[in-house]
Amino acid sequence: MTDSTQRRTPKAAKTTSVFKKAVMAISGIILVLYLIAHMIGNLKAFAGADEFNHYSEWLRTIGNPALPGATTLWLIRIILLVAVVAHIWAAVSLWRQARSARPERYVTKKAVAQSYASRTMRWGGVIILAFIIFHLLDLTLGAVNAEGSDGEPFDRMLASFQNPVVTLFYAISVILVGMHLRHGIWSATQTLGQSNRRREVTVNYAATAIATILTVGFLLTPFSILFGLID
Repeated sequence: MTDSTQRRTPKAAKTTSVFKKAVMAISGIILVLYLIAHMIGNLKAFAGADEFNHYSEWLRTIGNPALPGATTLWLIRIILLVAVVAHIWAAVSLWRQARSARPERYVTKKAVAQSYASRTMRWGGVIILAFIIFHLLDLTLGAVNAEGSDGEPFDRMLASFQNPVVTLFYAISVILVGMHLRHGIWSATQTLGQSNRRREVTVNYAATAIATILTVGFLLTPFSILFGLID
């Protein structure tokens, strides 16, 4: 068997790989849209406690009275959960597939060619996942928040981000999300559209701009609370 034959990827494997990349790209787009909406909601903290608490209450009553209680919010949560699970499954599966198919002698060369964001996607994703769990326990459920589950959303947010350790963890996680987004948006455009070298520069600029706006937008609120600009 020749080297070219050994390197040839079976048609079924190629099809599976394309499917996994599509799942990763589509789930990533869903998560990016959520992040944009979430960032806009967070910035309402600058309008004061009443406005932020009203916004939080609105999230729980979207679709009322046609849909009872927090039905719409739970539907959104289910969609996000499916997107997160699908994204993680596709990422891990593609990584394992690439690792098993890649000759050992190419490992060092490949690592040098990769960008910093690309090389940190996996462990960065683990930190982001840990942050999401903590974030839910802290601000959504109030289980690890000083204000507890009965506190108003604005008060829970203040209690959380007035703690420098929590704010630092939040900042590190958000920066990693930004790096993840920048690389992920570029990868998604390559997966869902035809690769065009003439558009790569534009796509890179767009991915960097979106990632930067979201990163800065998410960091404004916690640091404004930490330094007393929001109280």
